[in-house]
Amino acid sequence: QVQLVESGGGLVQAGASLRLSCAASGRTFSSYCMGWFRQAPGKEREFVSAISWKGGRIRYADSVKGRFTISRDNAKNTVYLQMDSLKPEDTAVYYCVAEDSFEVLTTLNEYDYWGQGTQVSVSS
Repeated sequence: QVQLVESGGGLVQAGASLRLSCAASGRTFSSYCMGWFRQAPGKEREFVSAISWKGGRIRYADSVKGRFTISRDNAKNTVYLQMDSLKPEDTAVYYCVAEDSFEVLTTLNEYDYWGQGTQVSVSS
């Protein structure tokens, strides 16, 4: 089992930055693909970003490309999501995800492990 705990959410104004962190425990974190999904009120959960187990391959949703940066520190069992130039449409609950895979996964049902989520709210 893998346990994921997110932190770093909050309320900010448009244009500001936030950094989300996800601490993983339970299994060999370094062999897992890690990522982030988000769910806005009244909308389906959607892919945001994912990073391969060594960090060499990264994927982003088009809506966040150029503004968000995903990274990981396997020594600390932590994955990060740096969010810059935030927009009101980025408002959502952000979920950290993990899966035992060498591939970079972008589909919701490919991930077995989910965190509880952290709220990000961006005011205009």
